[in-house]
Amino acid sequence: MTEPRVAIVDDEPPQRPRWYRGVYRAAYRLRLVVWRRSRPPTGLVALVEGSEAVTPGRALDLGCGTGTDTIYLAAHGWDVTGIDMVPRALTMARRSASEAGVEAAFVHGDVTRLSALGIGQGYDLVLDFGCLHTLPDDLRGRYVQAVSQVAAPGATLLLYGFRRPPRAAPMTAGLAPEEVTRRFAPAGWEVVHVGPAPDADVSPAGRRSRVSFDLWHYRLRRVRSALETSPAVPPSDQHE
Repeated sequence: MTEPRVAIVDDEPPQRPRWYRGVYRAAYRLRLVVWRRSRPPTGLVALVEGSEAVTPGRALDLGCGTGTDTIYLAAHGWDVTGIDMVPRALTMARRSASEAGVEAAFVHGDVTRLSALGIGQGYDLVLDFGCLHTLPDDLRGRYVQAVSQVAAPGATLLLYGFRRPPRAAPMTAGLAPEEVTRRFAPAGWEVVHVGPAPDADVSPAGRRSRVSFDLWHYRLRRVRSALETSPAVPPSDQHE
C-alpha cells in the first residue's frame, strides 16, 4: 500500500478570532460533521470521468475536510493537495487516504494565505465545496487573489456554495452568482457554467438541504495570468 504524502504547515501568524474557525473546530471535536459527504459532487465526476474529461494534472482542494474529494482525485491520477484549517479534519483525511491506498498531500492552513503555505503554483484544477461561501466579506478578496496566484493558465475552478446562509450562522454567509462574477472576472476568470447543484450533491439530507440552502455550482476558467491581473489588495483585506 502506498503511504500517503503528508505536509503540515502550522506557522501561520496570529489572527483575530473568526466565528467559522470556532464552529468548525467544535463540530469536529464533537463529531457533528453533518456536512461530510461519502461521494464527490457530480460536477467533479463529470470533469474527471465524463465524455469530455480533462487530463489529470495538479489539483488543489480548498477546505478539503475529511478528504472525500481529495482522495477521489488522487485515485484518478491527479497530483492533489488538500487544505483545511481544522487539524482534526486533516487527521481523518490522512487516515482515509491511507485506507484507500492513495497518495495525497494534506496541509493545515488558511485558504486566503496560500502563497505562505509552500504549496507552489501551477494548479490545473481548484476545487472549493463550501469554503468561500463561509468566509466573511473582508476575506473574500484575499481568497480570490490567493487562488488566482496559484492557478495555472487555463485552470478550472469548481466552486460550490449556498445562496442562502444557514439560519444559525452568527454572521452573514452565502454566495450569489452576481458576487462570483463580480469578484472573479477582474482577476482573470471566466464563468463557464452557473446553476443549481443536483440534489445528489447535498449530503446527507439531499433535496431538503438543497431547498433550504439553495446549493449552486460554478465552473470558472482562468483566462488571464496573475501577472496580468494583480492589483494591490485593498488595505481592509491585507490584515485580519
